[in-house]
Amino acid sequence: MRAQNSATGSTTIAVAHGGAVPAGPAGTGAAGSAAAPVGPGRTGSGPVGTGRLAGSRLGSALGGGTALAFAGVVVFSLTFPATAWGLHSFGPWSFVAVRSVLAALIAGAFLLAGRVRLPAREHRAGLAVVALGVVVGFPLLTTLALTTSTTSHAAVVVGLLPLTTAALSALRTGVRPSRRFWGAAVAGAGVVLGFTLAQSGGSVSPGDVYLFGALLVCAAGYTEGGRLARTLPGWQVIGWALVLCLPLSLAGSAVALAYEPVHLSAQGVAGLVWVAAGSSFLGLYVWYRGIAEIGAPRASQLQLAQPLLTLVWSVGLLGEHLSPAAPLAACAVLICITITQRA
Repeated sequence: MRAQNSATGSTTIAVAHGGAVPAGPAGTGAAGSAAAPVGPGRTGSGPVGTGRLAGSRLGSALGGGTALAFAGVVVFSLTFPATAWGLHSFGPWSFVAVRSVLAALIAGAFLLAGRVRLPAREHRAGLAVVALGVVVGFPLLTTLALTTSTTSHAAVVVGLLPLTTAALSALRTGVRPSRRFWGAAVAGAGVVLGFTLAQSGGSVSPGDVYLFGALLVCAAGYTEGGRLARTLPGWQVIGWALVLCLPLSLAGSAVALAYEPVHLSAQGVAGLVWVAAGSSFLGLYVWYRGIAEIGAPRASQLQLAQPLLTLVWSVGLLGEHLSPAAPLAACAVLICITITQRA
């Protein structure tokens, strides 16, 4: 990617989330590469090394970092419909707390099976940001929003997320993407925002404050998680973030379940299982793996397709109706994604 470095002028660099390193075989900036630093929980052999090798094989099988990041987008696109299902059985607070507990148990099992060491002290502050943004903040705020908003309206926040993530990443790393990159990113975000607002009638729902708050905390979590994914495998980043929140999740579950009624149904349980196993762990694993390989600004633009995928699932799973403008918006978004990937 061509970027402007204020200190050295124009140079071709591999933009890795958390910083820029010289391009080339020895400095790709991708987590799991030969040049990746070795630290606690990351070794070249043994159980953790095997996990890193498996991640590399997964990336190769799926076509690299772009395919991994897009696989995460597909998983995330089902989060809002699955949450809507889950709210048929649980209250918003108990749903979020229980999903965090289940996801933490899954992540903890993987960490124990891999005999992963505790994260180093210098990684713990970053993991706390990931936990607050991705594990707690985004799920809670979007779930509260979905108690008053439809999934199509909630997709507004996802449409704005790529631009916010790219902006925060640029500020965090000091990397300056090209004007062409930013132009396509803004255009794509504008298309998605205009489309989703049109689907909701252009009105402002009471849940908008929750949605924009979720936008900010999620972008911060993605930015910090991608930075950590340069030195820790992506599944360990989200795994430790989930485990870090386990005491809070357990306490929250006990309190919320005592005050919010539970009416179990097949859809409700399916929604809970999906957001716990898929959205909260497996999706974030492949997402962080992808942004560690291709950089946060480029990976974030793949999320421009996420609101449109969510609208497709909303039609198929929730029975919502879309206007004929959907195919046109999808084509426009795909064009913007192509431009950002080549900028």
